[in-house]
Amino acid sequence: MSQIDAGWGAGPSARYDSLADRFRPVFAEIRAGAAARDRERRLPRAELGWLKKAGFTTLRLDPASGGHGASLPELFNLLIELSQADSNVTNALRAHFGFTEDVLASPSPEWRDRWVARLGAGETVGSGVSETGEAKVGQFDTILRRRGGEWLLDGKKFYTTGSLFADWIHLSAQDEAGAPVVAAVPTGAPGVEIVDDWDGFGQALTASGTALFSGVVLPPESIKPETQRFPYAMAFFQLVHLATLAGIARAAAEDAARLVAARTRIYSHGNAGRTADDPQILAVVGRVRGHAYTAGAIVLKAAEAVQRAADAALSVGREAAEPALALADVEVNQAVTVVTNLVLEATTVLFDALGASAVKAEHGLDRYWRNARTIASHNPRIYRERSVGAFAVNGTRPPREYRVGTA
Repeated sequence: MSQIDAGWGAGPSARYDSLADRFRPVFAEIRAGAAARDRERRLPRAELGWLKKAGFTTLRLDPASGGHGASLPELFNLLIELSQADSNVTNALRAHFGFTEDVLASPSPEWRDRWVARLGAGETVGSGVSETGEAKVGQFDTILRRRGGEWLLDGKKFYTTGSLFADWIHLSAQDEAGAPVVAAVPTGAPGVEIVDDWDGFGQALTASGTALFSGVVLPPESIKPETQRFPYAMAFFQLVHLATLAGIARAAAEDAARLVAARTRIYSHGNAGRTADDPQILAVVGRVRGHAYTAGAIVLKAAEAVQRAADAALSVGREAAEPALALADVEVNQAVTVVTNLVLEATTVLFDALGASAVKAEHGLDRYWRNARTIASHNPRIYRERSVGAFAVNGTRPPREYRVGTA
């Protein structure tokens, strides 16, 4: 079924449904087991393997490199559909798609060619940026030391989302002098240990826990030539979260409709002889679906701004593209609170359309709110609202980089 026929509106391009159709059978299979995986805390290793085999991880590469040449709006719409199946899987791929953008935007031909070949062959990348130690804001406790012609890595990372499932870890660290260093670390290298100790009440299957590095030896080609992320990174990474939220809302809306349609019991004080005909119940289902529709439409609109920023950076360079990059951040930032509010409300009020049986673990409806609340807690939205206000009132551009650490 096309996105239009499903009532979610047109995709971002004329070819979108033909592109999406190759992945929709995989999405359907992923969704079929999502509630049970959440209930049993089974990591989605097989599901990520299905996507990799289908070529989903190479979306942004051009066809000559083994990809599909997807635009950014096409990518984000596909992430909505994947999140509708299982938001854990989308989050596990967030770092991979960000690393892909880093590769495509890299000014180093050697680095870019090497990694396009690896990504095109299906290799995947997880996150190794965040820490929870004592490092100050903008610094890292993870250290890369030069040892002759090699590098020696020691340290500890947390929120290493997706790394347990990946071939590589995109790692941020600093050298002995305190200068930033970025590296690609093989997950199977001696001295690398990835622990599934993420205990959040939502997004529990993303393996967003600890990665330990003890005397890991890296060759010079593992060190990224430049430490900067791709120019539109802030807008991109936040929009992945918003696309994930929009997909959660779609899943919640469809589950609510399905369960109402199947419901045979009614209340004596209801409005119809069949739950599916009760106008109050239908209004609740419509409200949830309207929230999901609006969230998805906002994500696709913001994706257009990110595409403009990416095109500008490619054509005129990072510095000259700064106005477009700043506007992409503004558009994404001003979408954050609206989308999160829509999805958090949708995943709460859906229960009003159902009876007490809706809270049974077999349905897994609670996971929608838990997952949405967890994603909405990343990159605090109150600061996004403030930056939008500063732009609107004073013309102040949003920060180009966000870091976390001790004061």
